[in-house]
Amino acid sequence: MTLEEYCHSHSSLPESDALDWIVRATHLRTNRARMLSGRDVGGLLSAISRIMRPQHILELGVFTGFSTVCLAEGLAPEGRIDAIEINDELEDVIREGYNRAGITDKVNLLLGNALDIIPGLTATYDLVYIDANKRFYPQFWEMVIDKVRPGGVIIADNTLWDGKVTEDAHDPQSRGILAFNETVRADRRAACVMLPLRDGLTIAVKS
Repeated sequence: MTLEEYCHSHSSLPESDALDWIVRATHLRTNRARMLSGRDVGGLLSAISRIMRPQHILELGVFTGFSTVCLAEGLAPEGRIDAIEINDELEDVIREGYNRAGITDKVNLLLGNALDIIPGLTATYDLVYIDANKRFYPQFWEMVIDKVRPGGVIIADNTLWDGKVTEDAHDPQSRGILAFNETVRADRRAACVMLPLRDGLTIAVKS
């Protein structure tokens, strides 16, 4: 048994018919199934949401909805998720997954570019999850930090970017991740920790 298998066998990872359906549909209908948050990251998202019992969650980058379902597990009774996804071709899969998970009335799915949508959002968020275009991670940080309440949490996925953060990578997405990591580390408005979970996960708590 590997350490990963041992961790899985001693964790209550998110399991549901809805999540199973989302995983299958993602493999059948997309060619980027590796973009799924997966059970490990999903488990952490679910745990943090359950601890916080957030009233308002903002998700940047829905893909096929796996992470939304995990984040919704800890929502306060009247809580809402603003979920932004740029690829409108995924709408049918996303909405079907939400329906199967019973969270349709809790999620405001916003189709379009997060850079255009975020300025128009008026809610104050308890929890933000960033898993969208990596080249724009620094901009996303600056756009959401003031929309998060003190003590609120911002989680960013893929912050190790396949190990490219330790290489001399110059592609736009690698540069975006590197700039984001430095920005968050130096920002006195929040305290952060980076975890080597899957492809890297950064958790920041706003001061």
